[in-house]
Amino acid sequence: MPIYALGDRVPEIHESAYISPEATLIGSVVIGADSSVWPGAVIRADDNYIRVGEGTSIQDGAVLHCTASLETVVGDYCTVGHLAHLEGCTVHDHSLIGSGSIVLHEAIIGPHALVGGAAMVPGGVEVPPRAMALGVPAKILLDKLLEHHSREGADSYIERSRRFRTGLRRVD
Repeated sequence: MPIYALGDRVPEIHESAYISPEATLIGSVVIGADSSVWPGAVIRADDNYIRVGEGTSIQDGAVLHCTASLETVVGDYCTVGHLAHLEGCTVHDHSLIGSGSIVLHEAIIGPHALVGGAAMVPGGVEVPPRAMALGVPAKILLDKLLEHHSREGADSYIERSRRFRTGLRRVD
């Protein structure tokens, strides 16, 4: 798996995390316990840092980036869907970022919130706890989600990553 230091910026990966051989991590990246980074995902922290909490899945093709002045933080037990793009934002615990969505500079996704598939959360927008952000640009629907909605998805990816960590093998 391509894991790169950039100068003195070195990724830190918890021993229980699963990183796909086809994922790329560069620079000041921290991956928490029981988290997973799936094929084609790129987490590039060349100018600041990116933190992925415990039990979080960064799914296939997702891109996480930061800027010189903005870190990117993804909390515990989150799901970042396929082809999502996060840059310079904060995603709080137990949130779901839908496939193909974009969350930009200084946006804040509250705990237990959901960004719908293909939605775009513009810079500086806050999605409150248990709210849904849908569309382009995202419209916020308040108090639509129960606190347990995202934990089921996070738990399924924790189990999936354990299966991949022990059972994935190349056959060519």
